[in-house]
Amino acid sequence: MTPSAILESALYVTDLDAAERFYGEALGLAPVGKVAGRHVFFRCGQGVLLLFNAAATRVPPPSDARLPVPPHGTAGQGHLCFSATAEEIDRWKARLQAEGIVIEADFQWPQGGRSIYFRDPSGNSIEFAEPRIWGL
Repeated sequence: MTPSAILESALYVTDLDAAERFYGEALGLAPVGKVAGRHVFFRCGQGVLLLFNAAATRVPPPSDARLPVPPHGTAGQGHLCFSATAEEIDRWKARLQAEGIVIEADFQWPQGGRSIYFRDPSGNSIEFAEPRIWGL
């Protein structure tokens, strides 16, 4: 057996309010859950993007917790790549620049496909790429 898809991806952020504005407003993702000071979740296609305050997720849940999710978290900058067509990448680049978001890199991969890279407010590296960079 092998997994069929990634259901959720997590990034750890230093400022949940700024992250919520960035992913909700600049990227247009729809929120699906939030616990102030701990996390905010967004729908993205068939999956979910989980944004966590890493310090809060390292704290074990109380022994009587309704949802006993084990502690987790990380420190430092992460990476996430959104799938996009070549035309969508052009539109994303224009939208991001109109929002004042700096595009760090914009290039074609040797095997085909284009990527653009930028940062979220916590410094995470965010990418839009054509799926063909992975032969998809």
